[in-house]
Amino acid sequence: MSVWGLIASASIVVQLVMLTLLAASVFSWVVIFQRIRVVKQAKKLRASFEDQFWSGIDLSQLYRKLTQEGRTVEGMEVIFTSGIKEFTRLRQNQNVDPDAVMDGVQRAMRVALYREEEKLEKHLPFLATVGSTSPYVGLFGTVWGIMHSFIGLAEVQQATLATVAPGIAEALIATAIGLAAAIPAVIAYNRFSAVTESLAASYENFADEFTSILHRKVHVKEGGAA
Repeated sequence: MSVWGLIASASIVVQLVMLTLLAASVFSWVVIFQRIRVVKQAKKLRASFEDQFWSGIDLSQLYRKLTQEGRTVEGMEVIFTSGIKEFTRLRQNQNVDPDAVMDGVQRAMRVALYREEEKLEKHLPFLATVGSTSPYVGLFGTVWGIMHSFIGLAEVQQATLATVAPGIAEALIATAIGLAAAIPAVIAYNRFSAVTESLAASYENFADEFTSILHRKVHVKEGGAA
């Protein structure tokens, strides 16, 4: 008997378990490919932005370049534009203390940083859930199928291996599907978590470095004005 034949002859509960696991597997792969695209784009934008930022370009010129019409800022660019925008806004008020300016800049960049981290971590809990629960859901289908198979033996005069084997085989398919759904999800979750932590750390480092640059800038101006 083929695998498809075993699935077709399985009980409705086992079939529902298999369908649920199959759907979870499909959605996991959709998330995996989507996360690959997001991470790849984030790395590309980070490298491009850092090259521009540390090239010595004027900060105002870089801000105008990043926010030109029709362009969407993403990743590390968001942290920079949030910081420089708040810095410029607060510096226009001559009565604002330099420390208050820096507090406002740090808050603006912190909010932008959290939002970018949320984007990087999006859908990762789903992969973690699929990876941790799919084997148990598959095991439930297997236990139910074997139980259903043994209950059916009560109606048979003589139990043989040929009688029991199909029911056990169809039940074990549920476990196989559960593992097939869980293994890629776990591997992807671990991989994306590591990459996300690395990107988030680089964002935080940039925010600290940019804060230091603006801190010197605002205090130099203040010292010059004095």
